[in-house]
Amino acid sequence: MHRTLPSSRGALAARTAPALPLLAAGLLAGLIAALPTRASASAEADEVARHAWVVPPPNLQPAAHFTNLRDGQQVDAPFVVRFGLSMRGLVPAGKTVGRAGHHHLLVNQPLPLDFKQPLPFTDKYIHFGKGQMETVLDLPPGTYTLHLLLADQGHIPYFVYSKPLQVTVRQRTGQPVAAVQGPARIELMEPADGAALRPPFRVLFHASGHNIAHKGARVAGTAHFRLTAERRGARPEVIDFEGGHTEAWLQPPAGEVKLRLELVDNGSGQVLATAAPVTVNVEAARPAALQSASR
Repeated sequence: MHRTLPSSRGALAARTAPALPLLAAGLLAGLIAALPTRASASAEADEVARHAWVVPPPNLQPAAHFTNLRDGQQVDAPFVVRFGLSMRGLVPAGKTVGRAGHHHLLVNQPLPLDFKQPLPFTDKYIHFGKGQMETVLDLPPGTYTLHLLLADQGHIPYFVYSKPLQVTVRQRTGQPVAAVQGPARIELMEPADGAALRPPFRVLFHASGHNIAHKGARVAGTAHFRLTAERRGARPEVIDFEGGHTEAWLQPPAGEVKLRLELVDNGSGQVLATAAPVTVNVEAARPAALQSASR
């Protein structure tokens, strides 16, 4: 709150002394109020894989998102819905490791008003408690609103969710779900092969038919992503996303970089699947001062 100070020097001097304690108290309260926000931002920054090239995303906020659908899209059912997750990892339901969680898909349901209550099990609240990254929906023709929501081991939601996404189902084709989903595989969805990028840039992983989990949960049948970045004349940079992460923001040195994605079994360490490699041209990063000025 702003106050208009008196123009008279005498009045100002008379009011300054008693106002000082109030001013100091206000400043202290402001600093205390800011501490949780700073601590929270620091904690969120820690929710990324530890490697010199890996940096937090620009907005520093964990969020879920749809990786293969856009708002207002028209589709034929059955159709695939793919899940993305920024700054958090996946872990199966019933397991607690850090702040990892599992996805929930809300169909024609708003976000819950009470984030302290577990999500119900209905056809409108679809749980993916094994660490899945996608599903196939076979909905009747009509318009639907979809939300993604991350929740903990007891299905109590985190404040990690997607923007609402609206899709319109034109028709049901009767196609088998297995044919729509395709074989088990992994993909490097972003960036595109041959792209010219200015760091930091997002690298988006996806797994179909595999369950992703934080390695620390020690759940059989789960795996984590491993990214290898190769540059000419330099040793490969290997980044293990053992926290169950499904994306990363990278800031490598300028030059050509080949990205290779693998899926590694959390128990045996065996490579279960590999994706087609992607080669990108990394431009020189802008100086920090210029980045700040452009925001």
